[in-house]
Amino acid sequence: MGADIARGRLGRKMERCVHFVSFKGDEYLSAVRAFGEPDFIHRGWDLRARREIADGDLVVFATGGPDQLPRIKSFDDIRE
Repeated sequence: MGADIARGRLGRKMERCVHFVSFKGDEYLSAVRAFGEPDFIHRGWDLRARREIADGDLVVFATGGPDQLPRIKSFDDIRE
């Protein structure tokens, strides 16, 4: 049963994703050194970010943690 949970609908093994939340400056480089490159970057902790995180994913917060209330209004996407 455990192997079934670790596989997606198409039978592929699901990988854990890394999410960075609320990083703005030099702390980003420190987090990359500690956890590797993120799969997702969330500008802030909002309902959309919380919805995009799956069970087993690693979520790294620049400040605070998952016990903080997510913002109802979504942050905009990162501009390059």
